[in-house]
Amino acid sequence: MKKIATIIPLVFLSVFSFSSCKKEAGEGGNSSIYGSVTVRNYNSTFTDLLSEYPGADEDVYIIYGNDKSYSDKIKTNYLGIYEFKYLRPGNYKIYIYSKDSTLQSPSGIVPVVKEVEITDNDQEIKAPDITIFK
Repeated sequence: MKKIATIIPLVFLSVFSFSSCKKEAGEGGNSSIYGSVTVRNYNSTFTDLLSEYPGADEDVYIIYGNDKSYSDKIKTNYLGIYEFKYLRPGNYKIYIYSKDSTLQSPSGIVPVVKEVEITDNDQEIKAPDITIFK
């Protein structure tokens, strides 16, 4: 009888804790975010556009909700298209690194960030197009 008395509160506590938790942005859902990357290739002073083409085989990063660093990374396909699948509703940041066209960054590289929100389950959200410089 003592075992049952200790198990029942644990069962109620477990059920209550799982039902009261709001799931954060991230994996585990059935929505996706997709988009495209375009590369603009300039000369070293960014005064002459040499070429423009789909950003094939580029690393694209995603940050789930308020995470401090990137949560996942994928590569674009040969057409410069990427897709993050199996996401839950929430706020996301998509980013990719680009040469700094202002020539102000000490490293010469800057992130290009796009914010995206999934508001419901089973959505396919198109992120704003991303243009990077090389």
